[in-house]
Amino acid sequence: MAPLHGVWAVQRDGASLRLTLTCFRLFVAEMSTAAPVPSNGVLHGNEHRFALRVYIEDTDLGGVVYYANYLKFFERARSDLLRVLGINHREAIENGVGVYAVVEVKIKYRRPAKLDDDLIIVSRLMQLRGVSLAIEQKVLRGAELLAEGTVTVAFLSAEGRPKRQPDEWLTKFRGLLSSE
Repeated sequence: MAPLHGVWAVQRDGASLRLTLTCFRLFVAEMSTAAPVPSNGVLHGNEHRFALRVYIEDTDLGGVVYYANYLKFFERARSDLLRVLGINHREAIENGVGVYAVVEVKIKYRRPAKLDDDLIIVSRLMQLRGVSLAIEQKVLRGAELLAEGTVTVAFLSAEGRPKRQPDEWLTKFRGLLSSE
């Protein structure tokens, strides 16, 4: 007999079958009341990979992703990259440490993403400076490249002035750069 979701599969005799069905119903009931948790991206070598699905809100009337939404996809992936590295961006904003602001974007569209497509946003740190980061980002549908770009962000103080990124963050980014 092999375990199935923590429940042993049993022969179909009366008592064993009832026990298995009861355990399965409890398992399903517990899972149905649990709140779903958003998935996180993952680090793979020097890349961060973030999965997302295209929803109707992302598309035009033809079911094709509206061009500006690729920038939203890039932003979600960059925000998740910080989270995966252990950088709490929200806490930094709330405590007046600073905030990232996009200062330059270059993007090339290759093929359209469409409604219900499962996409992977691949992000790779290209350049690290005291007050800025340059990140190469790609949108993939399977192995097919749909869009690629480079986003440069500057770290700003609460007053909106360029500010050196926290040393702890710079150390984490250097680790990502050196994992090539």
